Amino acid sequence: MNASILLLPGDGIGPEVVAAAERVLRTVADRCNHSFNLSSGAIGGAALAQGLPPLPDDTLTAARAADAILLGAVGDPKYDTAEPSERPEAALLKIRRELGLYANLRPARVWPGLESAGPLKPEVLAGTDLLLFRELTGGLYYGEPRGYAADNDSAHNTMRYSRGEVERIARRAFEAARLRRKRVTSVDKANVLEVSRLWRQVVTEVAKSYPDVALDHMLVDTCAMRIAYAPSSFDVILTENMFGDILSDEAGAIVGSLGLLPSASLGDGAGLYEPVHGSAPDIAGKGIANPIGTVASVAMLLRYSLKLEEEAVAVERAIERVLASGARTADLAASAASLSTTQMADRIVAAL
Repeated sequence: MNASILLLPGDGIGPEVVAAAERVLRTVADRCNHSFNLSSGAIGGAALAQGLPPLPDDTLTAARAADAILLGAVGDPKYDTAEPSERPEAALLKIRRELGLYANLRPARVWPGLESAGPLKPEVLAGTDLLLFRELTGGLYYGEPRGYAADNDSAHNTMRYSRGEVERIARRAFEAARLRRKRVTSVDKANVLEVSRLWRQVVTEVAKSYPDVALDHMLVDTCAMRIAYAPSSFDVILTENMFGDILSDEAGAIVGSLGLLPSASLGDGAGLYEPVHGSAPDIAGKGIANPIGTVASVAMLLRYSLKLEEEAVAVERAIERVLASGARTADLAASAASLSTTQMADRIVAAL
């Protein structure tokens, strides 16, 4: 396999966790006789610091030419008062739109040895293995019109979805469910929002093409509550942009740490892979960030963009073995001894 992979380390702990993931990619290439052409680009605050826009043209051009993209994180508090278009986060919205990355996949599972790491009782958390499909290029985050009133005394955003946008993400979710436990839970707020009523209608229509997959509809507040008390009841969760953003972070909290969660953003071209966590500026440069979410994102990159299923499974099994051995980074160790970012990467590479 010859593949071109663009690395976008970004801000905060992004460079640290991407460096760990890069070592895993190089190990996979070496052990499995693949050729991965790895290049890097600037994004977010790292680009702004160079006098560039949050998503420089060169970075976008490289992303369009790549077979896959691995992103660390974007966000820097020094830009918190900047105009929206001049903040690091603007890069994420733009790259998703420009690459047509409409399907965000966020798995949440209990890794061996971490059954007691989260806030839930182990018996409640046992068996949790869900896959959340978040629509990524519509809804409140992209809808127009948006902005502040002339007097700055009010602001407005627009939630908007078309039938086609809902249908394409729904089909992705049903296809995935066919390879899992054949259950889709579609999450909306149809008791209040017209957009959610359209969402529910379209998902119901799509479900008719998948008679082997069970569908149920759930209001977002009910889903949030059920993730907290019965997370193992879910297989595939399908929802819109903002609801998916919030629910996936909740899922990360119950399985032990946001540092464990990977994600894939897919469309019709190159996929973008990133850990769910943010740039965590409070721990940046300390060498204590958990790289597992980024390494698990590498597994998703191998699976979905490069179609290297055996290699993807090998990375996931390496993570499993390391965690089962008791190795922990600071976010998981509580008061016990912990490994640095580099040391955890060392363990995973050795397991590979």
